[in-house]
Amino acid sequence: MNPDDILGRVVGALDKAGIPYMLTGSFASSFHGVPRASQDIDIVVDPTEEQLTALVSSFPAPDYYVDLEVAREARREESMFNVVDMNTGWKIDLIIRKSRPYSRQEFDRRVKAVLHGQELFVTSAEDIVLVKLEWAKIGRSERQIEDVAAILKLRRGSLNEEYLGRWVRELGIADQWDRARRLAGLEP
Repeated sequence: MNPDDILGRVVGALDKAGIPYMLTGSFASSFHGVPRASQDIDIVVDPTEEQLTALVSSFPAPDYYVDLEVAREARREESMFNVVDMNTGWKIDLIIRKSRPYSRQEFDRRVKAVLHGQELFVTSAEDIVLVKLEWAKIGRSERQIEDVAAILKLRRGSLNEEYLGRWVRELGIADQWDRARRLAGLEP
């Protein structure tokens, strides 16, 4: 199963369960910036308890690994849970949408796109920049700064600078923002 197949399977299951979602992480960053390889798919979801149960049942063992209790706990704690395709090793990280103001606005700004032949909702370019800067701040990887710099280079002039500036300040990610802008050859 290739990325097109697994992405189609997951989006189909989300749509069938009626769960609002948006693709984020490396796939969204690749869509808005420079493609890079990844063996996992990150998706922000906003399910009800019933929708979550329906979604988990869409991925039966032994072909998939997913734990309903872990998914329910993730929903309560606004964290994440995984679905693993046991035949291919593809991992889908399902991230519960947080209730903080930024996360609600980010989710409301998701855009419809076609990626890997699949029509789906993707994090906006501005919001993937902000999310990756947050990830860089908590120390996940310098790769996040590189991804942001690639998006800034490719999307120069088309990003909503006012929106970015507001959330860079409110999220406390000015240092990461300045590093990414320098790497992109922009004045911080």
